[in-house]
Amino acid sequence: MAGKQAEDAPRDADIKNDQSGFIGRIRRFKPKEVFTWQLARTVAMGQGLAGLICGTAISSQYLAADFHVNTPMLQSFLNYSLLCVTYTTMLLCRTGDGNIFQILKIRWWKYLLLGLVDVEANYAVVKAYQYTTLTSIQLLDCFVIPVLMVLSWWVLKTRYRPLHYIAVCVCLLGVGAMVGADLLAGRDQGSTSNILLGDGLVLVSATLYAVSNVCQEYTVKNLSRVEFLGMIGLFGTLISTIQIVILERHEIATIQWSWQVGLLFGGYALCMYTLYSCMPVVVKLTSATSVNLSLLTADLFSLFCGLFLFQYHFSGLYLVSLVVILIGFITFNAVATPSDPADPDPSSSSSSSPVTWEEGCYDNPAATDNYTTNQEVAVRITAEEEEEEERQSEGEEEEEEKRKRRKRRRGSGPSCSLGGGMVDEDVAAVGRSTKM
Repeated sequence: MAGKQAEDAPRDADIKNDQSGFIGRIRRFKPKEVFTWQLARTVAMGQGLAGLICGTAISSQYLAADFHVNTPMLQSFLNYSLLCVTYTTMLLCRTGDGNIFQILKIRWWKYLLLGLVDVEANYAVVKAYQYTTLTSIQLLDCFVIPVLMVLSWWVLKTRYRPLHYIAVCVCLLGVGAMVGADLLAGRDQGSTSNILLGDGLVLVSATLYAVSNVCQEYTVKNLSRVEFLGMIGLFGTLISTIQIVILERHEIATIQWSWQVGLLFGGYALCMYTLYSCMPVVVKLTSATSVNLSLLTADLFSLFCGLFLFQYHFSGLYLVSLVVILIGFITFNAVATPSDPADPDPSSSSSSSPVTWEEGCYDNPAATDNYTTNQEVAVRITAEEEEEEERQSEGEEEEEEKRKRRKRRRGSGPSCSLGGGMVDEDVAAVGRSTKM
């Protein structure tokens, strides 16, 4: 009996400690430290990106429904051309390691692959609408979130906490509510000619988007936002031009041009250009996973606009879906995502390799400030060491001077006579040892 009580005592103590720890965390919770202006700005910027995607969806739907224009590569070409004119020109005007020729010399093949991935991701998801339904695309497009989390864990060494996984599940529940609202409203549009091919294209597109977004996060946080956009614009323009010639030359030849068609093309290109220009800023503040969670509301914004533009049927589940996705997004951003502590210190690598720092931080203000701060600290430490050495040398000189004064005082005291002269005690001792 006594042994059983002794076994139960540690278990009760552990339960009490767990409860006290959980209750303690609840008591220590301060809403002001979580719901900050930084979080509000992140939510606002994420929903701004979702609004831009809504603009691209509406313009594309008008082109396809009212003017029978189905040229996704031409629309992508306009976006990449604007990026090339803006950011590639900025790289041409740079000097040193930030110049476009230096970048191409070192990393041209990486940006070629990244441009190919980005172009094909955009093309595959648009092509999927010809083979499968809107419901399948909305559901399978969420596949980008788990792929992003796996790639971020593997490539970027991001370590997610349990709350992050809960937040992602909440966002996916919101997507499920949105799909349910579509089914109730009879909005299961799209083709069913080859559902298996269409669903496969959606999964391929989601995977390619995840790869592109992880590469984007790595580039803007370690290299340069302008470099990423300039290289994407350059190689995206080249690749999309080749694909237009191969795949869409007949569709472009049959377009009946008017000012409405030109305005819709311009609106689409402007929305995509703004999206590509602003997305790296939000990714740098948060993460690629966080940005894609915020983009889940883009379909809802398109639906709300469609209520007035395309006479969609309203369902209360749309509002429920929006609230649930926003709750999951806010929860995900309320807790920081730490990196792997086993990674080497980036400051040590930058200090040991100046060339790497110049390649990686010439357009990264945070990295530049850190480097400058480290240099100032090093100079300050060196100056303090020099002052300490000077003080030590001065102290040694003072000690030497004191020894000399003590010797002179001893010399003026007891002495012995050797050859009729007055000598120091040390010399007298030498004389005595010689006589002996």
